[in-house]
Parts: sequence; C-alpha cells; structure tokens
Amino acid sequence: MRDDDIHDVLAAVRAAMPAWETPLVDAMAARGTTPYRVLIATILSLRTQDKTTAQVTPRLFALADTPEAMLGLSADTIATAIYPVGFYRTKAETILAISRILVDQYGGVVPDDLDTLLTLPGVGRKTANLVVTAGYGKPGICVDTHVHRISNRLGYVTTKTPDATEMALRAKLPPQYWAEINTLFVALGQNICHPTSPRCSVCPARPWCDRVGVTRSR
Repeated sequence: MRDDDIHDVLAAVRAAMPAWETPLVDAMAARGTTPYRVLIATILSLRTQDKTTAQVTPRLFALADTPEAMLGLSADTIATAIYPVGFYRTKAETILAISRILVDQYGGVVPDDLDTLLTLPGVGRKTANLVVTAGYGKPGICVDTHVHRISNRLGYVTTKTPDATEMALRAKLPPQYWAEINTLFVALGQNICHPTSPRCSVCPARPWCDRVGVTRSR
C-alpha cells in the first residue's frame, strides 16, 4: 500500500466497527473508567482473551478499584477473583506491587507519562501507551500483536517486533490516528484479519492491503 492509503484504510475499518464488538479497554474508556482501572485491566488482559478479561475485571473491581483498596486484599484473594486469566497468581502479585508503588510514591495516582509508567513492574510499552491514551486521552501509539501484524500485513511498515512497529508508526502515522489505531486494528484483528487464514474476502481494508505474508485466506 502507499503511505497515503492509510487514511482510506482507517476510514474503511472505522465504518465497519459498529458491526464488531469493541475491544475491552476501549469499551471501558468509553464508559469513563479511571486510569487505574485501565492499567489493571490491561495487566489482566496480557496473554488472555478479551472475553475472559471482561468476565474477571468486574469481579476484581467489585472488591477494589483503587490502589489503596487493592492493598487491603491478599494475593490469594486477588488470584481467586481474576482466575482464569493467564498467569493469574503472578498477576495478583504484580497488581499488589503496582498498587504499593502508586500509594507510596505517587499518592495513589497513576502516572500519565510513558517513561514513568514503564518503571512499574509488569508494565511494558503496550500497557503504558494504553494507559496514556485510554486512561488520560493523551497522544500515544499502543501496539499489540494485532497492530503489529496488520501494519506489516498491509505493507505500511516493515518491522520484526511490536516495539519496532511502534517506533515506525510514530515516524510516519499522522498524529490524529495515534490513539485510534489500536482500537481499529485490534477490532479488525479479532474479527477479520486473523493470524492464520484471515477473512480477506470480507475485509474492509482489502482494496489497499498488500497481504504481506498471507499464504492462505478466506
């Protein structure tokens, strides 16, 4: 695809979005959730399907949805609440560690800048960018496996890792799309542009897609 095609690609995906389920954290942000909830929900979502994360986050937040309240729970209580997310016991310990740092060092407030967020345990660039964009409405590019795969499959970037994709997108993606690209490409990846056998025949981005690496499709 040509670089300028990104406008048409994102417009086409945006138009198709109403037929698909909104990615979990974006749905939370639309309901006016807090940055702490975004942070914890994103931690829970790592290596876990959105459907599972959507089931356990209300259960956990019914027990505690602030760093101070979370510290009143034991790791076992948190682990029980978030089961069966992937690595639920490790994530329970991580949630407590993050909450302790937020209370002790930041007055219980989640930082709103990328570099500070990256110092928190278990927080990588994807999580930090999502907190910045969905939690605070600030510019950032959240790149997960969907954004990485689709950006390369389209032929818009040529990168090997999600972090490299983020840097490439920061260099060329028009700023007005920074916060939105995660929502659009996650939804496209979950519903159409699967890792194997993507549904190219019904993909709204098909007219512009180079289909890089696609050997089988529907």
